[in-house]
Amino acid sequence: MRLQIAMDAVLGYRAIEIVETIHDVIDIVEIGTPLILREGLSTVSAIKNKYPALTVLADTKIVDGGELECRDACEAGADIITFLALANLATARAVIDTAHRYSKKAMADLICVQDIKGRSIELKELGVDYICVHTAVDIQTLGRTPLEDLKQLVTAVPSSFTAAAGGINMENLASFTELNPEIIIAGSSLMNSENIRNAVIEMQHAIKK
Repeated sequence: MRLQIAMDAVLGYRAIEIVETIHDVIDIVEIGTPLILREGLSTVSAIKNKYPALTVLADTKIVDGGELECRDACEAGADIITFLALANLATARAVIDTAHRYSKKAMADLICVQDIKGRSIELKELGVDYICVHTAVDIQTLGRTPLEDLKQLVTAVPSSFTAAAGGINMENLASFTELNPEIIIAGSSLMNSENIRNAVIEMQHAIKK
């Protein structure tokens, strides 16, 4: 299992500062959708240029224009590019094929998908690299996490294809690690901690022990 930190509610310069403190203890750095909407892909490029060995994910959530949008993210330096699993399969195929042409990886975000098993099987057949169950922030306020969705996902595709995001923290982490997803994604539970580096190390220990 690998740990991914999601950086959404920060400015680019702050994201770069944070990465300076955790680049040696984190597996994947996610430049979140809100940050990309505010500042484009410049933070992706800045981090990848400074830490070329670090895996950087651009949470572009592509839903149309798959080839063009994915190409821009690849050329900015992203190693993993996300698209919405709700998108037309033609868009999904364009993102996956473009990412692979650049020797990058594509992740499908299952947010709002009802038929998790069916859609995941279709996406795996297209060649997607990762499939992520994702409970939206607005839904998390209702007390939901992606745990039940992850239970469905791991019955549809091998765990090496799976990722989970949305309200994961130290209190509920064990429930997720029992299902052995390839990627555990944590956002606010890490970003809002007093010492982000220590929080990352603590979660890493829990994931990898």
